[in-house]
Amino acid sequence: MPDFHQHGSTFANPNQPQPGYAPNNPYAATPQRLNQPTPTSTPMSTSPLAQTPSTPTTTGASTAVGTMAPQASVAEKKQEALRVARDLFRQSPDWVTFFREILGVEGVVRRLFNVPEQLNDFEKCEEYGEIQLMIAKLRERTSVQAESKEPTRVITVRLPKSLHESLRVEAHTRRTSMNKLCISKLLQVVDDSMIPND
Repeated sequence: MPDFHQHGSTFANPNQPQPGYAPNNPYAATPQRLNQPTPTSTPMSTSPLAQTPSTPTTTGASTAVGTMAPQASVAEKKQEALRVARDLFRQSPDWVTFFREILGVEGVVRRLFNVPEQLNDFEKCEEYGEIQLMIAKLRERTSVQAESKEPTRVITVRLPKSLHESLRVEAHTRRTSMNKLCISKLLQVVDDSMIPND
């Protein structure tokens, strides 16, 4: 059975980001923009990406969904994805809402990086690592009742007894449930070389 991604331990201790992740924990102090005047009216976006409001989330918040503009560089898209993620994180949504709006199939990241190669590169950058840390922190805050706002799906995974036992021991060591541990691992990026062909 292939190993999981090297950052799988992030969720067990989100206060110790792995190498390659943003060094400053965004949860200890909310990132602020410097020298930004207080708006007296709705400001025009200075983002290189066009902004359109998304459907309000289940927490009552709404995210500005970036859509690609021809002149936007990859670096600008990375910063836009991180900006939107930070804005939503400040509104304290449940982690399921945050994942859906930012990393989901119709989320901000996939709308900005709709070319597979660019999406793969983004998943290896510091901005993506910081978004993963946000999810980890929100999972700590989210209650079971909040998670149930979105319908859940059940999958059956066949795995060897030894692997099951390994997961059970790891969950016990990390003082979490096997369900939470498996979700943590599933949220990580897995390199194509680690997935065997059918």
